[in-house]
Amino acid sequence: MAPNNSMSQEEEARQKAIDDWLPITSSRNAKWWYSAFHNVTAMVGAGVLSLPYAMSHLGWGPGIAVLIISWVVTLYTLWQMVEMHEMVPGKRFDRYHELGQGAFGDKLGLWIVVPQQVIVEVSTNIIYMVTGGKSFKKAHEVICPSCKEIKTSYWIMIFAAIHFVLSHLPNFNSISVVSLAAAVMSLSYSTIAWVVPLEKGVKPDVDYSYNAKSTSDAMFNFFTALGDVAFAYAGHNVVLEIQATIPSTPEKPSKGPMWKGVVVAYIIVAICYFPVAFVGYYIFGNTVEDNILLTLEKPIWIVAAANLFVVVHVIGSYQIFAMPVFDMIETFLVKQLKFTPSFMLRLVTRSLYVAFTMIVAISVPFFGSLMGFFGGFALAPTSYYLPCIMWLCIYKPRRFSLSWFANWFCIVLGVLLMILAPIGGLRSIIMSAKNYEFFS
Repeated sequence: MAPNNSMSQEEEARQKAIDDWLPITSSRNAKWWYSAFHNVTAMVGAGVLSLPYAMSHLGWGPGIAVLIISWVVTLYTLWQMVEMHEMVPGKRFDRYHELGQGAFGDKLGLWIVVPQQVIVEVSTNIIYMVTGGKSFKKAHEVICPSCKEIKTSYWIMIFAAIHFVLSHLPNFNSISVVSLAAAVMSLSYSTIAWVVPLEKGVKPDVDYSYNAKSTSDAMFNFFTALGDVAFAYAGHNVVLEIQATIPSTPEKPSKGPMWKGVVVAYIIVAICYFPVAFVGYYIFGNTVEDNILLTLEKPIWIVAAANLFVVVHVIGSYQIFAMPVFDMIETFLVKQLKFTPSFMLRLVTRSLYVAFTMIVAISVPFFGSLMGFFGGFALAPTSYYLPCIMWLCIYKPRRFSLSWFANWFCIVLGVLLMILAPIGGLRSIIMSAKNYEFFS
């Protein structure tokens, strides 16, 4: 009996050593304000800059309704995830797919959650590569209009070079300074994005009608705009991984400090999103670009600063969304393929991942359409209705009770988003691709 016992102790010790090395479970001493700025960094992404453009395709009534309903629905589903993190006494669901396994069973849970989570995180990283590169380029053009133009591809490479260094920070707590800087920057450029237009005043020939050539164009644009809004509320994919870094005891579970951080983050999200969306559309009408900072021409120094703020912010966001991917890759290599945890393993896998996102970003940099497509296709399920389905599976609320209705409302809304948004996004990608040369 003794050899078996010592074997199981050895195995336990080995598993603990692996968990202490993996990015999500290695450090559990985060404070509640870490969760606030990690959530702001994850949520207030490049998406906020496309909200006035989304408004121009949605119009005033639908636009305001979609933005506010999305804010309420995603706050509700985020609360559900925070609650479900420790629903089994003595166990923590540290990763989104672990919660999926808790709700749907070990095998089905993996197949439902992992593909969607990987699509969300990898596509978000690719979009942030494009955003970082384009914002670098815009800042360079504004600061030095007479300089020789540098291709977007090269700017994306410069942005990627930063990540070849930063991606070797081991876990969430080690990127907290980067994340805090990113959260501050997101508040800064969001403020610039609505204060500067407000200062200039409404354009004399402003037009709030749909600027599509035909009804079908208007309809497709409407669908793409829904995807843009879904993309703007996309922090759910990393919320359990962020909560996993907070200490927890039976007397003081992690959901208390985590929820406090989430509420603060959502207040900041409202301060960033609503003024940018409504003021940007009010001032520029349907002539606003898919990134509002590109619509602002003067004052030069503010436009340059705002673009550099975006760069700093997407550096932080990229890391927040890449960390769960690193965790998945490293877990698979160490637990399934029995690689030895080491710095070299981390260096190779993370560098390959950064290189992959960079190459894809250089190949397809049509920013707005990508957001609409991925926003509907992958972000709508993970942010709008997957938490609700898990809640119904686990807690089984009484039929026709308030909880039952709330969850089904979110599920129907999320499924509609998932069906409609990619249609518009895919069409826009096809239209943009006609005039685009790869690796230009």
